[in-house]
Amino acid sequence: MSQAANKRTGSRSSLNLTAKEFALLRRLDTPQKIQAFLNAIPINHELTGETILSVREVLRQRRAHCIEGAFVAACALWAHGDPPLLLHLDCDPSDYPHVIAVFRRKGGWGAISKTNGTPLRYRDPVYRTLRELAMSYFHEYFNKRHLKTLRSYSRPFDLRNVDPALWVTNEQPCEEVHDRLVRSRHYPLISKLQERLLARRDPFERKASKLVQYPKPQNPKLGKIAKSQPSLDSRRKRQTPARSHE
Repeated sequence: MSQAANKRTGSRSSLNLTAKEFALLRRLDTPQKIQAFLNAIPINHELTGETILSVREVLRQRRAHCIEGAFVAACALWAHGDPPLLLHLDCDPSDYPHVIAVFRRKGGWGAISKTNGTPLRYRDPVYRTLRELAMSYFHEYFNKRHLKTLRSYSRPFDLRNVDPALWVTNEQPCEEVHDRLVRSRHYPLISKLQERLLARRDPFERKASKLVQYPKPQNPKLGKIAKSQPSLDSRRKRQTPARSHE
C-alpha cells in the first residue's frame, strides 16, 4: 500500500508535484471548478498514438480523454481533502467504457467527467447511491449502431492505495493503474432479460448526439479529417474493456 494512503489530504510533497503544478490544483477548490478546467482542455484524440496520461502530463500537454481527466479530477479533489475515487463504467463489447471521478456532498454522490460529447458529463451530487449515479448515464450511453450499451459499474477505486508515481507524475502510459481499475469488482446495472427490452435511440436523438466540443482536427496537407492511431485501450477492448467513451 502506498504511504500516501494514510494521508487525508494530498500534499505537494506526497504527490511529488512542482510548486506550479500544485498551485494550479489548489485553485480548483470545488468540483465545479475542476469540471470547468477539464472542459477547457481539448479532448485528446490520440492523433499520434495511444496515451494514458498522468496528471503531470495532462497539465503539460493540455489535452485529456476520460481516464486522463479523471486522474486530474481525483488529484485535485485529494488536494482539498476529498478521497481520490474513480468509477469505471463498463459496457457491451461493442462499445467503449468510461471513467469518472466521484465525490460526495451532503450525503449525495456526484461525478466529474471528461468527455467530448454532451451526454456523459458532470453530475451534480444529488444521487443517493453510486448505482443511481451510474444509471444517470444509461440512456445516453450508446454505440455506433445506436444501441444502449452501459452494463455495469465498479466499486469506488481509491487512488490513495496506488503510488502517485504511477498516476500523478508518471511520464509513461499509466497502464498499471488502468488495468487495476478494469479488474476491480463490478456490479451489474441491468439483467440479460432487460437487455432484450432496450430500444434503439430514435433519429432525433441520433442527430443531437453528433454535437462535440472539440472536433477532430483536419490534416492541413490532405484537407481531410485526421485519423487517430488505434489507442492502447481500443486494442485491448475485447480482452480488458477500456478506452474513453466520447
